[in-house]
Amino acid sequence: MKPVKEATQEDLFCIEQQLGRKPRNVYAIAYRCPCGKPAVVETQPRLEDGTPFPTFYYATCPRLTGAISTLESTGLMTEMNLRLAADTDLADAYAAAHDDYLIVRSALGIDVPEIDGISAGGMPDRVKCLHSLVAHSLAAGPGVNPLGDEALAKLPQWWLEQPCCAVE
Repeated sequence: MKPVKEATQEDLFCIEQQLGRKPRNVYAIAYRCPCGKPAVVETQPRLEDGTPFPTFYYATCPRLTGAISTLESTGLMTEMNLRLAADTDLADAYAAAHDDYLIVRSALGIDVPEIDGISAGGMPDRVKCLHSLVAHSLAAGPGVNPLGDEALAKLPQWWLEQPCCAVE
């Protein structure tokens, strides 16, 4: 498991700029863009208002999320779903990614029975959201989520055009 960094006030302000709203229940910064700003956060599995929130890894960088949205529009998820249904090795690796997601989230020690066994992005048996899969790949590192890694490899270098946040 990759070490995470507690979010600073500067990080939270940057994330608020990125999202256009106050961030909810940020536990830690799971990945920083090469520009140094937060790009993926770990979010507590229960929001302050009591709502269960299964999306543990949440991409906040607008350049990253925009690039992922563009990739989603290419039909990649349909192609991934077809491969997932036909390739047992890929399906096994994807199921292991689902397990990794659940194990790391449960390590927070916050019991949320409503989302037991639920990860994100369609795992373990379909591809529903590349944003979640890429966020998982960035947070966990290469080799954990095969379809997240594949999508990540297809993205442009989103951080080159502008920084992920104007906060200096």
